[in-house]
Amino acid sequence: MRPDLPSVRRGTARAVGGTLAAALVAAALAAPARADDPPPAGSVPPDQDPFYSAPANIGSYQPGQIVATRKITPKVGDYASTTDAWQISYRSNDSHMAPNLIVTSLLVPKKAWTGGGARPIVSVQAAEDSTGTQCAPSYGLSSGSVIAGWGSAYSGYLLNKGWAVAMPDHEGPKSVFMGGPQAAHAVLDGIRAVKNFTGAPGIGKSNPWTLNGYSGGAQATGWAAQTQPSYAPDVELKGAAMGGTPADPEAVARFLDGGVFSGFEAAAAASLAAEYPEMNIDPLMNEEGRKALQDAKGKCLTDLLIQFPFKRLAQFSTVPDPLAVPRVQAVLKTNTMGAAAPTTPIFNYHANTDEIVPVGQDDQLVKNWCAKGATVQTVRDAIGEHAAEMLLRNNDTLAFLSDRYAGKPAVNTCS
Repeated sequence: MRPDLPSVRRGTARAVGGTLAAALVAAALAAPARADDPPPAGSVPPDQDPFYSAPANIGSYQPGQIVATRKITPKVGDYASTTDAWQISYRSNDSHMAPNLIVTSLLVPKKAWTGGGARPIVSVQAAEDSTGTQCAPSYGLSSGSVIAGWGSAYSGYLLNKGWAVAMPDHEGPKSVFMGGPQAAHAVLDGIRAVKNFTGAPGIGKSNPWTLNGYSGGAQATGWAAQTQPSYAPDVELKGAAMGGTPADPEAVARFLDGGVFSGFEAAAAASLAAEYPEMNIDPLMNEEGRKALQDAKGKCLTDLLIQFPFKRLAQFSTVPDPLAVPRVQAVLKTNTMGAAAPTTPIFNYHANTDEIVPVGQDDQLVKNWCAKGATVQTVRDAIGEHAAEMLLRNNDTLAFLSDRYAGKPAVNTCS
């Protein structure tokens, strides 16, 4: 879930605006634009961009096999001058193991890596929290869209370390919010794709990898970490940092129901209904509910939060508690984290007073993982707000990831 960061958003908007203005001036001075000039790579929304279309034979590709690549000019912050950037499309699998096409964005600092060994890479899972592909991180990075590109700005402190960043569109081509298996596959196959990419100097099969994500990005991070041993044993992970984690979609939905942030519920309902037809949600909806479900499709989080505040699921349903219907319960359980344990060290942080993602269901995740033998460093802040917690723990996240790359023993607070 993407936290509301007005000051960060304004700062990002100013940086993006300055970058775009400078680019436009430079282009005007360099040469007059022609009507037949192609648009810059990545400037067209994914639904209109052939780069995001899967080839007819996508099923013949191996998971993580590259389909296409292109170099882009990032339109976020100062990344155009400080990094080289590519978009890489690759085959992955959706929640039912059907082949799909995912795009990841690779950012590599222009400054040479002077540390020991190969340059570290962090797979950053941005909190897309949306139901429309125009909200995907790759499009935000290449187009300058502040709504879609905020996760790219969030990666700046990692790039400043000289590390590379890969940012997968983990919600996939159907924009599945809170879809655990879909996100896990997209992240892990994205790492495979970058390992197979030969277009970036110093990037290949020997780079060490970690995962990092907050809120909706933590959901994708945790799912990737726990799925890696079974789905991608060839992908070695040094560690995973995750904060404000929505591990249990039912618990989060009940917490948000009827509150100011109930737009998250609308996003999850529309997403899971599309990804899991077996949920057969339509007969459970009244006329108002069917309209709301349709209205929730193809939207970015800001629109969803504006459109659906203080809504309760019961007002859209023909049954008193749609979350308790067995076929709905089955899908929610499938997408609840904790059934398997990650083998890579975990840094899990959360504010006890988080007003968007309840801490109790994250505590249960940690308990489940610890019981299965995971190594987890758990940090809880007695008082904190969802957005502020991410900023508060940035330095601790950086220290955790640095220690993993350095090969230091991980702290384990599992008792």
